[in-house]
Amino acid sequence: MATTTGNELFGRALARQGADTMFFIMGGPMNEALNAAMKQGVRGIDVRHEQAAAMMAQAYARVRSRPGICLGASGPGTINLTLGLANALIDCAPVVAFGGSSPLSASHSGAFQEIDQVAIMRPITKMADRVLDARRIPEFVDRAFRTAVSGKPGPVYLDLPGDVLYAKVEESEVAWPQPIFETGVARPAVSAADIGRLVDALGSAERPVLLAGSGVLWSDAADSLRRFVELAGMPFFCTPQGRGAVPDDHEYSYPLAKSAAFKGADLVLVVGTRLNYVFSHVRPPRFDPDAVIARIDIDPQEVSSDARVRIGIAADAGTALDQLAEALAASPSKKDYAAWRRTLGEIQVKKAPGAEQALANDQVPIHPLRLCKEIRDFIDKDTVLCVDGQEILNYGRQSIPSFLPRRRLNSGPFGTMGVGLPFGVGAKAALPDKKVVVLHGDGSFGLNAMELDTAVRHKLPLLVVISLNGGWTADPEKVKPGRNLGYTRFDRLAESLGCHAEYVERPGDIAPALRRAAEQVAAGRVALLNVVTDANARAGTQAFTSFST
Repeated sequence: MATTTGNELFGRALARQGADTMFFIMGGPMNEALNAAMKQGVRGIDVRHEQAAAMMAQAYARVRSRPGICLGASGPGTINLTLGLANALIDCAPVVAFGGSSPLSASHSGAFQEIDQVAIMRPITKMADRVLDARRIPEFVDRAFRTAVSGKPGPVYLDLPGDVLYAKVEESEVAWPQPIFETGVARPAVSAADIGRLVDALGSAERPVLLAGSGVLWSDAADSLRRFVELAGMPFFCTPQGRGAVPDDHEYSYPLAKSAAFKGADLVLVVGTRLNYVFSHVRPPRFDPDAVIARIDIDPQEVSSDARVRIGIAADAGTALDQLAEALAASPSKKDYAAWRRTLGEIQVKKAPGAEQALANDQVPIHPLRLCKEIRDFIDKDTVLCVDGQEILNYGRQSIPSFLPRRRLNSGPFGTMGVGLPFGVGAKAALPDKKVVVLHGDGSFGLNAMELDTAVRHKLPLLVVISLNGGWTADPEKVKPGRNLGYTRFDRLAESLGCHAEYVERPGDIAPALRRAAEQVAAGRVALLNVVTDANARAGTQAFTSFST
């Protein structure tokens, strides 16, 4: 009878799930499993740190709307995945991680790199499990993919002991599940009664706003959201992770009137996002304490997590929005909200000239807003933009619009520094025909700077722009311990790795440097611009938390 090995079963199981890319660093006991996957046509992108591998997998998942895959060798290699997986958990991104581990037969004997990797992974994943029998590898791989994408998406971890991977088994004893992309995931709908409650609430409201997040994107519901917004005539605001679900230049988008919209809203409809610090938990003083809060989320626990939610619905975002639009269209009490939109529109128009004037700043050192303006005017609507840092992240969020779903990546609600370049590499690997631009702070860039080498070796031409303000965050008061890093010549590092690189000090030189870099990227080279920016420019943003009383 025909025999096979756990390694071969792993490679075939990945391929059957539709996997085409994986991010990893070589090492035992995973080497033959990696070879087996690559023989099945799965592209292997070896990185310089496993942390970055997990982040690349997250970016792949976000721009492709399917699970990203990362792998680590036993012990330290797998543990290095943890920061990226924790970020994916808080970001609700489906990442499937695999870690090799010491042999089961040597358990509790002090084997090389023996540690309970499953226990380490449990707090930062939706599921963490270990394969104990090579014949069940396809079953466990399938379960991992299903768990990652079902309900609220998130990362999963599967532990692969060395003796399980190298075990020989009979082919006839192996069962092959039907992959999740063939069976599909559940799309729970809303009851007629709850749809009626929502329609009644909209009919009673005079000043509603809609807050949407990346749950809309995971539901592939950008078109459904736009249809609902336009039918309802409802002002909307997207989380940083949900940007582009409806274009930022839509007529019902009022980014410069956000504060007025939040304070004035009498109904807040929250779709596909959590009630966390991003929208100040939808609490006073940013929101009216008497506003009706309605919520649609795929996760019942999320829906019931806040007692202030008046109408809570556990349902798929796209299904719910389609149902709500259909019911609203047939409702005799449907409102127009024209006066409310006019109020917000007047604020938007009044503030726009001042906002644009701030972007045109000609000072030296370069103001980060001027750098953002040049990036804004340089990229096209289909460019994948990855933003990471402190000041530049906040300035970029305020000044660079998004127009398409899955084209904006940032540090996310966990606030993880160092994701920018790995996100860029992962996005370019996922969408090789799209332009990818990474806008990085200099401190955050240093955390994973060697992934430039990954991009060069794997011929993933992208453009990295660094806001070089000499340290971590702005420091106008000069009181932050360990803030100063100096003005590192990252351009010289990039050149040494084979990139096109330039050092920019004057605002008028940014646009020409971007054009030259774009020509190099079009020719297949990775490019980096190291732009000196004002160390005293501090971005104003909503306070995330307070550490004092």
